[in-house]
Amino acid sequence: MYKLSRTISTTQRQLCRASFSSISANQNADDLPLSGVRVLELGQLIAGPFAGQLLGQYGAEVIKVEAPKVGDPLRVWRELDVDGTSPWFRSIARNKRSVAIDLRKPEGRELVKRLAIKSDVIIENFKPGTLEKWGLGPENLHPYNPSLIFTRVSGYGQTGPWAPRPGYASVCEAESGFRYINGFPDAETGGLSGPPVRPNISLGDSVAGLHAAFGTVLALLARREKRKQGQNKGMTVDVSILESMLNLMEGIVPEYDRKGKIRGPSGSSVTGIVPTNAYPCLPDVESPTVPCYIVIGANGDSIYNRLMQAVERPDLTGPAYQQNHHRIERQETIEKAISAWTTRHTAEEVIEAMTAAGVPVGRVVTVKDIVESEQMQARSAIKDVWVDGNGSGRAGWNLKMTGTFPVLEGCDSQPKWAGPELGHHTEEVIVDELGLSLAEVAKLRSDGIIG
Repeated sequence: MYKLSRTISTTQRQLCRASFSSISANQNADDLPLSGVRVLELGQLIAGPFAGQLLGQYGAEVIKVEAPKVGDPLRVWRELDVDGTSPWFRSIARNKRSVAIDLRKPEGRELVKRLAIKSDVIIENFKPGTLEKWGLGPENLHPYNPSLIFTRVSGYGQTGPWAPRPGYASVCEAESGFRYINGFPDAETGGLSGPPVRPNISLGDSVAGLHAAFGTVLALLARREKRKQGQNKGMTVDVSILESMLNLMEGIVPEYDRKGKIRGPSGSSVTGIVPTNAYPCLPDVESPTVPCYIVIGANGDSIYNRLMQAVERPDLTGPAYQQNHHRIERQETIEKAISAWTTRHTAEEVIEAMTAAGVPVGRVVTVKDIVESEQMQARSAIKDVWVDGNGSGRAGWNLKMTGTFPVLEGCDSQPKWAGPELGHHTEEVIVDELGLSLAEVAKLRSDGIIG
């Protein structure tokens, strides 16, 4: 087994390899902006891996470390495909190389150390202190790779009295105030009438993942500037799910500070902006028992006037309705007028009328509608990505998944491959990147260090 000390001098020379800070000026025009960046993903489930997915979509090389035999728990979450793997995992692990290493064993942690020495970024979303316990924290690795960036995602951040708590997205959504404003208001108190309504996704994890990816790119940019000054230093990107959700809360904090207002739930509308709401329509002929809703956003002054003409209520225009603060005082009258009109029309009729009037409108749709949408198809927003079984002998199939957003001009960010089988790249990475022999790999595998 190679020891870490035997790799230091070699690795220090390798730190000068192409990276975000030194991408060649004569690269091909269609190269992705993060080409040359190596990311070691130690996280699991959603927040950390979603950040890794985003970075990988724009060219970063992402090596995902998973536990042998079981892998990332997300592999078996929700719906499972014919091979027993979650299609969700296939999507979030796109473009990544799976390396199965047992971090519970010292030999496994040493392998990860050696990979970290040759990486630009570590992404992890363990409970704070876990990497330090394993000897993989910044103080352990920066002596060997001073420019290594640590992107750390946790419920409450790396510091503060709540840092040691386990922090799941659902809990952090509640503690950020987000859950309190989602639901239907009590008529008397303005607070929640019953339990809050949650979106049927792990929103806090995905929002934290977005912050982690953004913070990583900022850290890479900062590192590039430091290198121009002769410094070779990385940094820690400290991402809290709680703070990531708080970052979405718009003007709630300053409004409370200056006006003492505690914003509550607002059903399908939004407090203080009129009109923007979901309105009922006639059901589809093919599904007469299924409720049908459209969303109209007409809070712009001129848009509001056009809306009122379209719903045959020009009497609700003029000085008394001209600006948003006027309309707030007459919200109930306005909402009833719009609903009275939409309930007499199908969604198609409403959309046609609103589009003709230049009023923003959209139907509340299902995932089936999204996949079949002409707009999604025109933008190639849904991609077909091949799953070949990764040598398992199974026949392959195409898997639909969301594309890469935002779209960058001149960048082909089409997913390269779906999330691989557990440990599919273990031997490839350990041999090619760490220089171990096939015999050494076989010994590690027989000892249960790798999978």
